[in-house]
Amino acid sequence: MEIALKILLAVDGSKYTKKMLAYLATHAELFSPNHEYRVFTAQVPMPLRASAVVGADVVKNFHAEEAERILGPVCKFLTRHRIDATSSWKVGAAGALIGKFADSGKFDLLVMGSHGHGALVNLVIGSVTTQVLANCRTPVLIVR
Repeated sequence: MEIALKILLAVDGSKYTKKMLAYLATHAELFSPNHEYRVFTAQVPMPLRASAVVGADVVKNFHAEEAERILGPVCKFLTRHRIDATSSWKVGAAGALIGKFADSGKFDLLVMGSHGHGALVNLVIGSVTTQVLANCRTPVLIVR
């Protein structure tokens, strides 16, 4: 008997999200209608000056549209594979948000794609993956 898992899929709409989904689709132990899935994306905050100029409603609508642009195709992919998933998004630093969301949601597993920039780029600008690992106690599967 298969144990149902609570799985968080962290997505950003990039080709690395597609690679992660392709990986899941080939691993039946992780990709099953018996598991519970949540798809999550983090939106980069708009600069304060821009937010002040366009107004709170415009900013809120912009973030909602961007989140749907990322979450929609992933949820459709899952639905085509008979997997019912819920979705969520938040605005802020992606690494910290994903890690904290995984822990607060008591997920059994966090799955995400990695851009794999390399050591120098990570040293200079940081890495979402590194930030997730620093802010998360949930087991993480990184697909590259």
